[in-house]
Amino acid sequence: MLKNARHALSLLTVSLLAAPAVQAQAVPNGYPASYASVIDGAKKEGKLIIYSSTDQASAQPLIDDFRKAYPFANIEYNDIGTSQLYSRFLAEAAAGTPTADVLWSSAMDLQVKLAADGYALSYASPESKNFAAENSYQNMAFGTTLEPAALIYNKRLVKPGDLPATHAAFAALLSGGKLTGKIATWDPEKSGVGFTLTEYDNQTNRDFGAVSLGLGKAQAGLYSSTGAMLEKVTSGEALYGYNIIGSYALLRQKTVPDLGMKFWKDGTIAFQRVAVINKASKAPNTAKLFLDYLLSRRGQLVMANQSLIYSLRGDVAGKATRATLTQAVGGAGNLKVIAVDKRLLDNLVPANRNTFLNLWRKNVKGQ
Repeated sequence: MLKNARHALSLLTVSLLAAPAVQAQAVPNGYPASYASVIDGAKKEGKLIIYSSTDQASAQPLIDDFRKAYPFANIEYNDIGTSQLYSRFLAEAAAGTPTADVLWSSAMDLQVKLAADGYALSYASPESKNFAAENSYQNMAFGTTLEPAALIYNKRLVKPGDLPATHAAFAALLSGGKLTGKIATWDPEKSGVGFTLTEYDNQTNRDFGAVSLGLGKAQAGLYSSTGAMLEKVTSGEALYGYNIIGSYALLRQKTVPDLGMKFWKDGTIAFQRVAVINKASKAPNTAKLFLDYLLSRRGQLVMANQSLIYSLRGDVAGKATRATLTQAVGGAGNLKVIAVDKRLLDNLVPANRNTFLNLWRKNVKGQ
């Protein structure tokens, strides 16, 4: 009995001595030891509520891997359109009802506005050292991806010779009279990311006027989601989709081989999917874990190889990475990256917004 008791005591001693090492291993490599307090705090919190414009199919590999890293995390993921995400959060915050702890959206301007208006938690992420200044706004709004706005097309119906390489060539194709009712693009009046992409296209593309007039002549269908446009193109109802989120097209190509995607030789826009932690979050520590995971090399590897969302970090290898995108668009000089900064707020100034939308309505809708 005495021998067994001593053996049990020995095992207990080893277990107790090993406990700090187990806790230390939970802190990601390169993070400060004090990060253990964030992990411990998260273990005491309840459900993490995420509002996101990222499709569930793209986000699920990330959620699954995050749960492997932090098995105690309880996540409620809400797939919501960009404009609805913004308005729903503001309404719930004003009413004091339960709302999101993390907002992850491709509507960059709306995300930065949440930060500028005092809704975002200021957080010095240990991952910030791995990103450039253009990837975050005052430690409150964080770019997590680098996603191109691509031209998608139906391979069965579009001949290789009919693929325009530049915006000027696309404008000429649109004005040729053969694509009436065969084009899909964003409705910037109904989609937050649609407005961001279309307005930035107007800022940086010298042929935007000709393209928008061509979209009007071709009676382009206007949509508020990438999914709807992908369906139109894959079914053949539309031959081309303009300024479509390339990551979603890349994922769809896994099951739809007839879906093609092309980038512009005269400049391809790339936006960043922006993450914000609610300043009034009920689960702030878990929210920090999730944000840091999205920014981490581990999370970005999952993006690049499973979610097929183009990763932002430069030290990630895979199918959808900064390196593969840069090569696909013909070099870094052809990649027009929208920065996460206060200039995005100019898009939301009523006079600026109305000036652009009036141009859009005139050219595309003939109003």
